[in-house]
Amino acid sequence: MRPDLAHITTWLFDLDHTLYPFEANVMSLVEQRMSAFVARETGLPPEEAFQLQKRYLNEHGTTLAGLMAHHNVEPRRFLDEVHDVPLDDLHPDPELNALIAALPGRKVVFTNGDEKHAVRLLKKLEMTELFDGLFHLEHANYVPKPNLVTFELMMAAHLVSPRDTIFFEDSPRNLKPAHGLGMTTVLVGPHAAANLDTFVDHRSPSLKAFLSTLN
Repeated sequence: MRPDLAHITTWLFDLDHTLYPFEANVMSLVEQRMSAFVARETGLPPEEAFQLQKRYLNEHGTTLAGLMAHHNVEPRRFLDEVHDVPLDDLHPDPELNALIAALPGRKVVFTNGDEKHAVRLLKKLEMTELFDGLFHLEHANYVPKPNLVTFELMMAAHLVSPRDTIFFEDSPRNLKPAHGLGMTTVLVGPHAAANLDTFVDHRSPSLKAFLSTLN
């Protein structure tokens, strides 16, 4: 059934694993660099460093937030290192880009990545000109989604009215505050269909698949 989105005036998009598919080998490379950074910073063996990285991700929203809270890590040093990965497997999708371009209203990227990472990926995906705004981790003072304060900062910065906004994410927990604020929520990705969270309004195997249903 085609969703009724006639009221939507703002289209809000996560970046990683939302504007490009899971199969693109970007975040797996970033995570490898994160584990290496955590191991070096803490002196833990690789497996324990990986577990700590994931624990910080789950408890703080990002690995960086955990490192800042518990190890006084300077964020710029961490971000520059972990995002310095090749983008050989990341390719533009002209069909997806055309679907995004055709959406009525404003389009904004809302990411837990930093500005350099976001700008670099959007350029590689040939999406830079598709969006009217970008809210990244530095705008949020390095406090990541799903923190409600970060959502409030994003809404204030881009004059977002939640009731008129649809938010696309690959992470269910980042959709929970969005739904609470009144946004329409869409979970995308290979595991979306199995999700049972009541704060998820729509589910799709990919952003492209969902947007294709709107035509």
